[in-house]
Amino acid sequence: MNVLIVESNPDLGRVWKRHLERQGAQVTLVAGQEAAILALYGTDFDIIVLDLVLENGSALAVADFASYRRPEARVIFVTNTTFFSDGSIFAHSPNACAYVQSGTPPEDLAAMVEHYAAGR
Repeated sequence: MNVLIVESNPDLGRVWKRHLERQGAQVTLVAGQEAAILALYGTDFDIIVLDLVLENGSALAVADFASYRRPEARVIFVTNTTFFSDGSIFAHSPNACAYVQSGTPPEDLAAMVEHYAAGR
């Protein structure tokens, strides 16, 4: 399983990365839109864990590019805000498979990643 994590908070990103690596995943961690786009050019990811509010760039731009460049890659959006809390993220991003809070326990997020990547 090949996972891309796009998270502006390096501490949170590293926690998620370690949990996924313990499950045997190959994980690439980047902090913003530009690095995510570059990663998507070079690697076929099964799933993307994407912070909805990036410090550098747009999460929706990353998801949109992923749907074009890596159409099989599913996206789990994470956020610590109430943006799209009505579920409309699924209308804006056809590759979205889940929407969770940033405070979701890392083991739960890892289980979701494994579940959605397995369906690929």
